[in-house]
Amino acid sequence: MEQQQPGRKKRKRLWAVLPPWLIIGSVAIIAPLFIFTALQDINRQREQTSRLLVEKGAALIRSFEAGARTGIGMRWGGFQLQKLLMETAQQPDIDYLIVTDTEGRIVADSDPARIGLNHGQELDLAAIARSQTLAWRRVPHSEGADTFEIYRRFAPTDQALPDFPADPAPSRAASAEGASGFVIFVGLDMGPIVAAQEEDRRHTLWMALIFLLVSCSGIISLLLAQGYRTARSSLSRIKAFSDSLVENMPIGLIAVDPRGQLIAFNQTAEGILGRSAPDVLGKRADEVLPEGLREIFRRLVGEGRASEREIDFTAAEGRTIPLEVIATVLREEDDAFVGYIILFRDMTEVRRLKQEVARSQRLASLGSLAAGVAHEIRNPLSSIKGFATYFRERYRENPDDRETAETMISEVDRLNRVITQLLEFARPMTMKRAPTSPAVVIRHVLRTIEGQAAQKGIRIETDIPAAPAEIPLDADRMSQVLLNLLLNAVAATDAGGTIRISLAQQDDRTVRIAIADTGAGIRREDLPRVFDPYFTTKPSGTGLGLPIVQKIVEAHDGAIHIASEVGTGTTVTLLLPTAAGDERHNRGDGT
Repeated sequence: MEQQQPGRKKRKRLWAVLPPWLIIGSVAIIAPLFIFTALQDINRQREQTSRLLVEKGAALIRSFEAGARTGIGMRWGGFQLQKLLMETAQQPDIDYLIVTDTEGRIVADSDPARIGLNHGQELDLAAIARSQTLAWRRVPHSEGADTFEIYRRFAPTDQALPDFPADPAPSRAASAEGASGFVIFVGLDMGPIVAAQEEDRRHTLWMALIFLLVSCSGIISLLLAQGYRTARSSLSRIKAFSDSLVENMPIGLIAVDPRGQLIAFNQTAEGILGRSAPDVLGKRADEVLPEGLREIFRRLVGEGRASEREIDFTAAEGRTIPLEVIATVLREEDDAFVGYIILFRDMTEVRRLKQEVARSQRLASLGSLAAGVAHEIRNPLSSIKGFATYFRERYRENPDDRETAETMISEVDRLNRVITQLLEFARPMTMKRAPTSPAVVIRHVLRTIEGQAAQKGIRIETDIPAAPAEIPLDADRMSQVLLNLLLNAVAATDAGGTIRISLAQQDDRTVRIAIADTGAGIRREDLPRVFDPYFTTKPSGTGLGLPIVQKIVEAHDGAIHIASEVGTGTTVTLLLPTAAGDERHNRGDGT
């Protein structure tokens, strides 16, 4: 059974792709052939009928001649021949038997009342009486069927014919001239033949009509089938497209029928709500939907009008997902009610972007304010440091006063460093990028912090290619980034810990630098704030190191990501564009 199915499918596909115009053209060719064949059959039947009638007439003539020949041998007179003629004409399909002379006068007739009348004068009877050729014609009648008439020379014997009772004189004259002066006519009734021909003609016409109807029906059926197949194929493609679109759209979709049962639940809805489609399809919406969506659905059913709102959905793992929900009633073109539809999308990324925009605006305002304040503070700091230096030298012999002055100088220097970082963070950053090997920059920075790491008993591991490709970098700025990140890693890692730095080609457009430590890690609630200015967990930190790092990396058209777990460690990943990516960026293609 399974082996036969491909064949059936193949034949089905063959009929599906068979163009209807091929069938129409075939019918257009076959129809004239059928009509021509039918006409040929009618003509052939007519010729065959004529041939049969001629043969029958010839047989009757030969039969009558044989009888006349026998009668002449027995010395019959005209009366006996007339009687023989009448007896021969008694057959039902014979209209008449007539014998005329060459002038057309009837000398013997199956109807004795017509003896002496004329018949066949429109023919050349003299030529017919001299010839042995059998001829025929169709004699029309105003009433009834036509007569099929066969005629030829009547010559039963070479001896003189006996006198016919009609006129002895012509008989003697004919005897004197020989037996070639008579013509015999046999009239056959064409009524049955005509009826049969008419029946054949009607049968042919009916067959032609049936063939025409069948052909038209077949063509119409084929066109309808072709239209149905085309519509079905188009509908299948549209359905496949719509199903794929609904299933893969980045917006959650739930469709509910008029009975309140779920009939559609796409992949995005499964991912957001944490329920699989097979588990919820066919069930009532007010039983399987989460509380927020259930409330919106009940309000939609009660009010019957579209609504749009935002809700906070609590996922199974306890995470809160902000959702934008649109619920509406589905109706057809004739306003017939077909169900409900609920669309929703995860607004987490949108909210994050809004927060980023707000944060950028807040930082821009803070930067402008900080730059102005820093300039105002830096000038008095110079004076304070000068006075503190003066008092340190003046009270050199007094340890307490000298220590106080040195503390003042140290705090002024620290405050000046903070102001310098603040100004660096606030002012636009200018990059001087040149093709540079990131491995060279990394090794240079590692030499700087190796001593501090060794003093704390921290092991440094590297995974750097021997000959990495060069990328467009501002070497000084990138050294500042790496130094800041490595110093943070050293500060967060205890003795016996490990810091690992790796360099790799992420793809043809990106280079990845990763710095991982086994330090204390960062708390989950602090991770979103590590790039905020002045946010720090260090007692002596300024909170500007990581914001400056982020600004330098973004100025390189790169990105920085931090992943951390308390007690496990922190991994900082830098993604920097390669030369090809930078060239596309400069051309406006972006990276």
